[in-house]
Amino acid sequence: MQQISRKHVWLFLLFCTIGVAALPAASADEAADEDSEQLADKTTKTKHKVTIGGTEIGYTATAGRLVMENDAGSPQAEMFFVAYTRDGEQPGRRPVTFCFNGGPGSSSVWLHLGMLGPKIVRFPEDGTPLRPPYHLNDNPYSLLDLTDLVFIDPVSTGYSRPAKDVAKSDFHGYREDVRSVAQFIHTYTTLYERWSSPRFVLGESYGGLRAAGLSGYLQDEYNMELNGVVVISGAINFQTLRFSTSNDLPFITFLPTYAATAWYHGQLDDELQQLPVADVVALAEQFAYQEYAPALLKGTSLTDEETDEIAARYAELTGLSASYVRAARLRVSMSRFGKELLRDTERTVGRFDSRYTGADRDSVGERYEFDASGAAIFGPFTACLNDYIRGTLKYRDRRVYEILTGQVQPWNYESFEGRYVDASETLRKSMTANPYLKLFVACGYYDLATPHFAMKYTLDHLGLGAAARENVTVRHYEGGHMMYIHEPSLKRLRKDLAAFYVQAVPAPPAP
Repeated sequence: MQQISRKHVWLFLLFCTIGVAALPAASADEAADEDSEQLADKTTKTKHKVTIGGTEIGYTATAGRLVMENDAGSPQAEMFFVAYTRDGEQPGRRPVTFCFNGGPGSSSVWLHLGMLGPKIVRFPEDGTPLRPPYHLNDNPYSLLDLTDLVFIDPVSTGYSRPAKDVAKSDFHGYREDVRSVAQFIHTYTTLYERWSSPRFVLGESYGGLRAAGLSGYLQDEYNMELNGVVVISGAINFQTLRFSTSNDLPFITFLPTYAATAWYHGQLDDELQQLPVADVVALAEQFAYQEYAPALLKGTSLTDEETDEIAARYAELTGLSASYVRAARLRVSMSRFGKELLRDTERTVGRFDSRYTGADRDSVGERYEFDASGAAIFGPFTACLNDYIRGTLKYRDRRVYEILTGQVQPWNYESFEGRYVDASETLRKSMTANPYLKLFVACGYYDLATPHFAMKYTLDHLGLGAAARENVTVRHYEGGHMMYIHEPSLKRLRKDLAAFYVQAVPAPPAP
């Protein structure tokens, strides 16, 4: 709201200074947007082409909002989306994938313009920031040749908002969010006649938790079964991610990513530096499960000799000093690691992508001042998205497109009261009830937000039967949380997902 207020003040001052003629005129659509009494579905459609795998594909882009109503027909929220459908196809037989990011409080911009859509922001492969101004490129790795794509902005993100007199708290919580996104999927599926289409949900980060929840909610509430769930750098069990004095699990699950990060920045000894990053990570995983985890279980009963042995090996694999590891009682949180690894060079490492480095005011302390990877990534996506929606997709809205907002807080986790947030049981039940539901998980080696070993722990403890475990595919990439901004990883990810979709989509019925 502060952003909007400042804009209105500026416009008022400009009006007073140079007169009405200097102000851009709002279109009728934009004027209607500001009148909540006129809340109704509103979309724009544009035609485009993109080349994927050497084949030119014609497609229709639909950008706009769908109004979510209750059973009485009263508007509850407007949800913004951008859909890409391949021209010349039968919608009922064409796969459709519903895509969203996480946060909570994030729009779908990252998947939209970073990985899946027909246009992407290209970043340097060496983890250096882009120089503004920014622009979009055609995406030869889009999945649009294989599936139609629908990018969803949950309520309070993007242009999605609650209806007048409807409380934001009706949408800002785990259950509330799953319910509203599921209603959008149901509404879109019905209005655009996609009930006979193979259906997928694809979520990143907190979107992994949402995807797991949706797999159950869509099945239980709408009898809408999915063909596949795709999780990109996902969080499903928060116990694997939340550092605390009473939870040793994150110290274990983050360790292999510390090793990958140290390897990337050349902080390991010569023998380890000569290995591929996958081999270094494998050594760290073995140490984490077989030696480090049992040591943490012992707590203060661990002998001084055992402590020294664990600290020495930990240091060898992570690039930290053994004395630092001992001083931390063998427990190094992500924020401490990000500040400590490159302290001698007065650099910090990024959280979303540890290939990126930043510089704090000074090199003392145990926490970095800002996430270097976030600083490098957020600006380009924001600028390109705002230009793209208005200029290319021709959608008009005078409000702020909320890229990543804190306005969704406080987020309600009431259903998990007294325990860690964890949707893995919902996912297990969905995959057990629907034996054809396939799961694809993509993890980045340099992701210090949702590390790959945390996801491995989650999947290892799902409790799936042998047959259902055959439906799980896990792949690793040399990138961070958004591994797709590393183009070689994006290329591999596209290839892996193409194979996954072929397996998950049933053969069309005989004519």
